[in-house]
This record gives sequence, C-alpha cells and structure tokens, in this order.
Amino acid sequence: MAKYNLNEELKAREAAKGRSTQNGEVHLDDVSRVKVLSPGRKVFKRFIRNRLAVFGSILLITMFVFSFIGPLFYAYGQKQIFYKYDKQNVNYALAKENTAYNGYSLDDSVTLDRTIVNAMNSNIKKMIAADRDKLDGIEDEMGFEINKLADEIYTLSAADAELVASVGDRVSEVGTYDGVRKEIVFKYQPIEGLNEAVQGKLKGSGGEFVFDGVTYTYKKTVGKNYAISAEQSGLAYVGSPIGGSFERALDAATQTGEGFSADGQDYMLVKIGDAYDVYRVSNVRPALIYTRLRLDTFETGLSVPDAFKAAALLAVSGDGAFSFEGRDFTIADEDGILIVRDDAGQEFAEFSTFVVRRYNGDDTMDYDLKKAVAEAVEEMAAMGRKESSLVYNLPMQNEDGSYATDEDGNLLYNETEMVITQRDTGEYVLRADQINYIIDMFASPSGKHLLGTDGDGFDVLARIMYGGRVSLMVGFVVVFLEIFLGIIMGGLAGYYGGWVDNLIMRLVDIFYCLPSMPIMIILGAMMDAMRMASYKRLVVMMAALGIMGWAGVARLVRGQILSLREQEFMVATEATGIKVSARIFRHLVPNVMPQLIVTATMGMGSIIITESTLSFLGLGVKHPLATWGTIINSVSSASAMAHYAFIWIPVGLLICLTVIAFNFVGDGLRDAYDPRAKR
Repeated sequence: MAKYNLNEELKAREAAKGRSTQNGEVHLDDVSRVKVLSPGRKVFKRFIRNRLAVFGSILLITMFVFSFIGPLFYAYGQKQIFYKYDKQNVNYALAKENTAYNGYSLDDSVTLDRTIVNAMNSNIKKMIAADRDKLDGIEDEMGFEINKLADEIYTLSAADAELVASVGDRVSEVGTYDGVRKEIVFKYQPIEGLNEAVQGKLKGSGGEFVFDGVTYTYKKTVGKNYAISAEQSGLAYVGSPIGGSFERALDAATQTGEGFSADGQDYMLVKIGDAYDVYRVSNVRPALIYTRLRLDTFETGLSVPDAFKAAALLAVSGDGAFSFEGRDFTIADEDGILIVRDDAGQEFAEFSTFVVRRYNGDDTMDYDLKKAVAEAVEEMAAMGRKESSLVYNLPMQNEDGSYATDEDGNLLYNETEMVITQRDTGEYVLRADQINYIIDMFASPSGKHLLGTDGDGFDVLARIMYGGRVSLMVGFVVVFLEIFLGIIMGGLAGYYGGWVDNLIMRLVDIFYCLPSMPIMIILGAMMDAMRMASYKRLVVMMAALGIMGWAGVARLVRGQILSLREQEFMVATEATGIKVSARIFRHLVPNVMPQLIVTATMGMGSIIITESTLSFLGLGVKHPLATWGTIINSVSSASAMAHYAFIWIPVGLLICLTVIAFNFVGDGLRDAYDPRAKR
C-alpha cells in the first residue's frame, strides 16, 4: 500500500494555485496556511453567492417579522370591529292599523290560567263574529267571563265555577267504581240499584253491561278501579236538584248556548258535543281589560303607565271620569275619537286604532307627525297608491348622532323628506335620513386604518398580519407532516426492499392517484355541514394536506437510500452490530437531508397557495379567523374587487412574494448542495 506523502499533497495544491514552494519543499509550518472549508461552510458560501436566493431569504425574514412580530406592535386586533357615525337612509317609523287586542291589568291579585289569556284575541273575534256581548267558559276547572264594555273594549274576569248539572244527549261519565270499597262514586245523582248490579260484572280491561234498559260501558283505570259511562239524555244533576225557575231558564238558555241567571244566581253553559255542562258561577273578579286602541299623548315622549290606560278604558263605559295619581281626567268621544282631557280641560291624549311608532317600537314621535302620517296613509289608501312622501321637521342631529339643541336646551329641527311605502302585509314603513352609529365597512385607507377596513369593519392591515401567521404556519406544519411521514415510509421501503418496498410503493402510487383538490373541496363541504369551529377546521385541513402530500417525499427518500445502503459505511454499521433503526435514521436519513430541505422549502409555496385557494372558495379556514385566502374571499365578487382593490391587491402581492421567496430559497439551496446540477 502506497504511503501518504503530505509534502507531495501540499506541493500539488500550491502548483495548482500557480505558486511554487521554497527549495521544492513544503514545510509543516505551511500547513497552517492551508484553508480547508467544512461541507456546511461550503454550502453556505455557495448559497450567499446566489443573489436570488439571498433576496428570497430577505423576503421570507421580512414576512415572518411582519406576520409574527408586527401584530405585537400594531394597535388593532384581527377581530376588532370599528364603528362610525354616518348618515343612513333607515326605517324611521312604522304605521299600521292595530288588529291585536292588548290587555292591561285591573287587579294584579287575580290570576288566570295562561291558556285563557293567550286565547283572548281569538275569543274576542268570535264574539264580534257572533255579535255577542258576553262569553264564558271553563279552562282547567277555572271559570272565566269575557264582557264587552264598549266598542273595542272588553274585560276578562276570573270566576269560581261549580258543576251542578248536565243536559242533552250525551255519553257522559256516570261515576268511578272503587274496587276496594266495592261501590260506585257517582259524578251526578246516584242511580238506584246500579251499585248492586255491577258487582261481579266488571272484569278485564273493559266492557259493557245493561241495567234498567240502559247500556253502560266500563274501562279499567288504576288498580281495581273502573270508569263507568252511559248514553244519557235530558237533565242530570250533580248533587241535589235545583228548584225554582232553574230548569225553565236552563231550557231557554240551551237554545242560545249562552249563560243565564235564575233566582239571583248566575250560571254558564259549556258545550260538549250535543250536550251542555251547567256550572254555577260565583265570585266574579275582573282581571284584565282588553282593547286594540292605542294611546297617543299630545306631549312628545311622555310615557303613560298601563294602569292609566286601564283606568281610562274603564271610564269609557262609565261616567267618563277617572282619577290617577291625584289628578282628575275626563274622556269623551269627539267625532269618533276618544279624547282624554286633564283637570284643566287641556287635551292630554287620544285613543286610536291606527298606530304610528318609531321603527324600534318607541313612542317618541311628535303627535303632529303621527297625525300627518295618518292623513298621508289615508290619502294613499283613497288613491290606491303604494308609495308617497312626506316632508316634516325632524329633530336635527349632531355628527355623533345626538340631537342638536339651542342655548336653552330646546331641540333644533330641520326639514326632512320621508318616503312612505306600503308593504304586502298592510303596514306602512317610513324611511328617512338619520345619523346612526354603524359598522365602518369598507373604509378607504387613512391615517387611522392604513389599508382601510373590510366588510365586517375589521382593520385590513391587522387581518393581513394575523392571516400571514396562519398561512405560514399551515405551510410549515403541512410540510413537516409530509417530511415526517415520507422519511418513515421511504426509509423503511428503501432499506428493507422486497415485499416491504413493493407494499409501500403501491401505497405511494395510490396516494399519487388521489385527486387532492376535489377531496379537499368535499372535506370542506363536510366541515360546513358539521358547522365545525374555525380552529378545528384549520387542524383538520392541515392534517388532510399533510397526509395527501407525503408520497413524493417517500419516493425521494426511498431512491436515495437505495443508492446509499450498499456503500462501505453501511457495511461497517452492519458489521459493528448497530440496530436497524439506527442504521436508517442515524446514518442513511442524514445523508438525504439536503435533498429533503430543498424539497420542503420549494413545497411550502405550493401549500400556501393551496390553503389560500381553499379559503378563498370558502372551504378552508372560516371567518372570523384570518388567513390570506379568507381576506380575498371577503371581496370575491367582481364589483367588490373593482371597488375595494385596497383589500385584495396587498394580500395577493404578499402571497406572490412569499411563494416566489420560497422558490428562490429552494433553488439556492439546491444549487448550493449540488453545484453540478447548476452546471
């Protein structure tokens, strides 16, 4: 074996550089002047010589500083909504003919079943259709009475009701057979001999029997008890018969179905099929007063309590006078309108079925404006028009939406045109210009918002910064997952070969054949249907992209390991008894890392484009989480892109620059690791 000669080696190096050695020899002291670079330094030196790679690196550093450090020093967050005061043509008021009957309490101590109260509107309409002044009934064993006091005014009262009789042809409950006591508890008057007749006849779950020419049916209820019913006709009492004029009055009442009085006692009829149950009514207590009239005060913004309205409505059917909180009032019908006057004789308020209120329901409009609107609507109805306009002095507003006042605190007014439009539902909507506190949508770039705001009132620059975080994070996480899976699968395939290699490579072929974009679109639609949260969608999307992208990395690793596993250093690892896992991941995979770094760097750009595409289509990360794709999605229509270029152009430039930077860096790393590839 030839002996290595250091002097000869150094002579050759000096000769190659065009220099000669002193006396034809090189001394050992000259070795210190020989500069031998490490492989890492060689790669770095080649990389920085590539101007495009350096430019790409600077761009990437800038993007990371902008996305991850920029938000720490920026004043706004990605979900912070901004508002402003601005003039808007809004729904100012609503006018309509009131058709619903509203109830006002007469006595808070009187309670009624909710079912009775909820049915008041339908019961009043039944009374109007039947031209009746009174309606009574039973609900959950509670009696109630509805009485008409005047036009559009009704009272609802609670009453104690006791069942006293039943009349007419009916199948009614005779009583309940007590199996323990072995006797019938009769609901109405006892039937002589029936108790003895049923002994031993009530068996099983039910049946029937005949007694005294009448067919009875029975049905098992609880334990040994049975409910007994029979077809009955005529009058049957509960308890003792009622004498006097009761039966004559009852006979007349069954012709009309209305309640009646007999011997100073009130009764009500409840229709059941072709028969009536008769109840004795006592202790009638007025609870609520109902009307579809609404009270409009002549003083703007004056709030009138419900107790005042109830007292005024009662006065309509009385002597027209009432008192409230120490003041006397009178109410009278003047030309078909109920006018309320105070103790000085001044007009205080009026009742009307035509309601004009602010669109939010507040009663803060001038009385004169209400009358003007009512007259305009009446004119529209007479002329058959669906739209009209009205000019009226509305309170003037300041820039912050507050009402302007003079030095004495009086409101200032200015003429405002209101457009009145009739809806298909019969309501009339008044629209007018008003200054409101609204979301600052699509604001142009300014000193406050350097890139303006989007359609949700978010600061665009803040959204771009936070969106860069997510987009760059998606790129790194997905590429890391691809590399991780690719190294494991490719390392196993390349080292073992044989059936392991065939199995993994066929799996790689399957993943190569998968249409990744359609799968991601389907996955996005599934997440939409599941209403998945934004951050959970982000995790699922990164996992899906990583799982579908590992096949290329696995094939690269497998090819490199196939060429390395038969070399001398691998024979040495096998001879020294190193474990298989260590051979693969400590000796083979590190030799593939340069190629993997290049692949990963160049693949990040495509991942960012894929994520942006999915988010732009609404199938990736969802609002309000910001990514570069969702920001462009907020102005996805053609008209929005034309009007709000200040939103999508900066985002598009950032995506392009980031992808180009990753490609420049990838090209630079490839040339640095393998200079022959460049040549």
